[in-house]
Amino acid sequence: MEKHAKYQRLIEFCQTLPAMPTAVAHPCDQSSLQGAVEAAGMGLIAPVLVGPRSRIEAISAEHGIDISDFTIVDAPHSHAAAAAAVQLVREGKAEAMMKGSLHTDELMAEVIRRDTGLRTERRISHCFVMDVPAYENALIITDAAINIAPTLEEKVDILQNAIDLGHALKFDEVRVAVLSATESVNPKIPSTVEAAALCKMVDRGQITGGLVDGPLALDNAISIEAMRIKKIESRVAGRANVLVVPDLEAGNMLAKSLSFLAGADAAGIVLGARVPIILTSRADSLSTRLASCAVAALVAKARREAAKVVG
Repeated sequence: MEKHAKYQRLIEFCQTLPAMPTAVAHPCDQSSLQGAVEAAGMGLIAPVLVGPRSRIEAISAEHGIDISDFTIVDAPHSHAAAAAAVQLVREGKAEAMMKGSLHTDELMAEVIRRDTGLRTERRISHCFVMDVPAYENALIITDAAINIAPTLEEKVDILQNAIDLGHALKFDEVRVAVLSATESVNPKIPSTVEAAALCKMVDRGQITGGLVDGPLALDNAISIEAMRIKKIESRVAGRANVLVVPDLEAGNMLAKSLSFLAGADAAGIVLGARVPIILTSRADSLSTRLASCAVAALVAKARREAAKVVG
């Protein structure tokens, strides 16, 4: 399959939607400012640039990035920019946030602040939406960036966030593999016991919206052949489109190995806050940056539709 084909379809669909008002926190280097402007040029986002006006204008001038169409909210430094971006969301002036050139921890500290942040009843978690050239489906991997060693209770929210994302991305069916080193429940490997518990919670309606199976090893989660050899009876095994990892280390290694050994791209998004948060890296390609914005646009669209139903 052509590289980026899954991302291209995603971006093209999102170009049919209204541009999403997005608070861009501290876009004070070339890659973050250019990424926001290019996403705006594609009609994916309507950015509000939040940070030191003089620095943003200097970066714009130095690199020939036209920001004349965009509002700048002046904030003296990165910490203040993160707080101001959160405030724009709280005031209803932005439907998403985008990380600029500040550190992720600095941005998330404002997001999770109890009184002035963007918390919901859900645990905040991160999903990579990966375009793996050799794999038929777009692949969600969670959590490889925020929750270091999640408890079973936290994994419930991580799993539900990922299922909801699958629906926002219009997956025909959300098929979740809860990963471990083996497909057998082994009391000596806690992640296998937690995977089994999560599946029972699905059976009891405590987690909804997806087909969930686990524990599954990576091979029998994504390979029909491996599933058949091991004689696993499952509607998920061999064709999972969501992979829930045991901990951040496992997820980080899995995502980066797909990126650097299998030529995958990894769009990143934070879920569980009031709005989707676009996390991009300076190393991200243009395709990945645009795909991250498109994923956030679909999450925001799903939120608006859910709010109409509730209303």
